[in-house]
Amino acid sequence: MTRRRVNNPLALAVLSCLTERPMHPYEISTTLRTRGKEASIKLNYGSLYSVVESLQKHGLVAVREVVREGRRPERTVYEITPAGQDEFEDWLAELLSTPQHDPTSLESALSLMPGLPPGEVVRLLGERAERLRTDLRSLDAMFSVSEERGLPELFLVESRYRRCLLSAELDFVTLLVRDIGAGTFTGTTAWRRLHELRDGGMSWDEVMADPVRHLGEEGRVLVTPQTD
Repeated sequence: MTRRRVNNPLALAVLSCLTERPMHPYEISTTLRTRGKEASIKLNYGSLYSVVESLQKHGLVAVREVVREGRRPERTVYEITPAGQDEFEDWLAELLSTPQHDPTSLESALSLMPGLPPGEVVRLLGERAERLRTDLRSLDAMFSVSEERGLPELFLVESRYRRCLLSAELDFVTLLVRDIGAGTFTGTTAWRRLHELRDGGMSWDEVMADPVRHLGEEGRVLVTPQTD
């Protein structure tokens, strides 16, 4: 697995938010909570500031402006840098395509997968499925050798457990690839259209100004309310 400059799932979530538009940390936190991401990515306000500072230190985000509204304290608005955009796409692609020993890594990646186009996600998950099949074949070969040698099952129990996890993951990924590819995975139409619009030069704010017009009826339920 690639050694990341900031190796924290929360950092990936921060980059994901900033790919949409510049935000201040409180807005990032509210956006993630509104979307229910704290169920997949550990989120607390204190660590969020540390992560943002670390991302800035490594040149992945930069200060856009410092704003103050009325009597509220000053808020620093951050934007993603070109290096941060590359890091986000490469990191998310790696998490989707490459099985890890940490079972939560896939959950985190799936929660942020709309950051990549549907076709790219299908391709990456297809790569993951092939790697899972390779891992399963290796385990089955080991079980065959162990059985021939009369090795007690007691010594293989953790490998049996791992095989069950890998098999379940493969089933899930295979179905997900099929459904996204076929367009039966609800939300895919708006997801695909959003990337087409962004690639065409339309900003996130422009799309969100009239999501139903730009994304169709799916846009009505996919849009997160703007935060202040």
